[in-house]
Amino acid sequence: MPFYHKLGKIPPKRHTQFKKPDGSFYYEQLFGTIGFDGMSTNSYHEQRPTQVKEIRKQYSVAPKIAKANNIQSYRLHGFKVKPENDYLDSRKIVLTNSDCNIILAAPKESTRDYFYKNTDADELIFVHKGTGKLRTMLGNLDFKYGDYLLVPRGVIYKMDFDTEDNRLFIVESYRPIYTPKRYRNWFGQLLEHSPFCERDLRQPQELETYNESGDFLIKIKKQDEIIEMVYASHPFDVIGYDGYNYPYAFSIHDFEPITGRVHQPPPVHQTFETDAFVVCSFVPRLYDYHPLAVPAPYNHSNIDSDEVLYYVDGDFMSRNDIAAGHISLHPAGIPHGPHPGAMERSIGKVKTDELAVMVDTFKPLKVTEDALKIADEDYYKSWLE
Repeated sequence: MPFYHKLGKIPPKRHTQFKKPDGSFYYEQLFGTIGFDGMSTNSYHEQRPTQVKEIRKQYSVAPKIAKANNIQSYRLHGFKVKPENDYLDSRKIVLTNSDCNIILAAPKESTRDYFYKNTDADELIFVHKGTGKLRTMLGNLDFKYGDYLLVPRGVIYKMDFDTEDNRLFIVESYRPIYTPKRYRNWFGQLLEHSPFCERDLRQPQELETYNESGDFLIKIKKQDEIIEMVYASHPFDVIGYDGYNYPYAFSIHDFEPITGRVHQPPPVHQTFETDAFVVCSFVPRLYDYHPLAVPAPYNHSNIDSDEVLYYVDGDFMSRNDIAAGHISLHPAGIPHGPHPGAMERSIGKVKTDELAVMVDTFKPLKVTEDALKIADEDYYKSWLE
């Protein structure tokens, strides 16, 4: 749960007159979620944020479903997704359900000619390769390898990349994304046993403010379509804001693992949550220290959720033949566990250097055509002796 943040200039009291030095007014906007009941921010604009000059083309970006009812385990070779120049064109949905889309992207160029806004979904962008700056109407965030970037729905943004070698793992969520409630007190503060705290969350500190009129192209995602709209004023015209609803960054390298005498269940790795799925971070850590401990995970049945693991770096001890950029899908309804030999290899090991992101969804995931282009169809046989 983000905490209160203030940036730029704001009036002493909300919903009151806020004048510019020349006597004209700044324009207030309540930027909120879940009606008036969720997190919100009050932002103050140089020009009215409501000025739409033109609506241009509208086109579908809906995923093409290859398998709607899937029970097959898959391995996807994420780095086989070909790089593309444009940020939005590079985004390929590989797994989807009514709550989220799981996306791979390899954009080569920064977004220069347009701004982007997702009106339906929060975006959790994990940076696997690349450095740069996330530029938003509510301030900028530098990013690098291992960063999660949380962009709330409705935030207008651009992605600036330093080089052409970029790899992103994106979860697009139709439910608001929060930090786990198990790690928060009833005030919203992260508790002492949380694997990270507020000091680890990076808030925007740099606010770009432009007072410009003209033609500003915004590509807006709504209900699986991109709608091109032209605004009459620069969307980065915020002079200041305060509240709880803003983009922020968190590095997977700042996640402090929870360990024990015997193997700990996946929820100890939980980093983000919605009421429809959770996101976990597997990071370098010491193994279990019971004298008879088995560090490899026990076999378990996915009865209620599909499990997606995105492998980032290191040697993931429970799998055979896994490399950076691979994705494993273990669907609900069948058990899975360590590959043959992995359990035995783990005994006596004292630590792991693995790095991975896991998404567990509570509704089944559909497999897209883009996923099958990079899929290992025989992965489900990899547990055979």
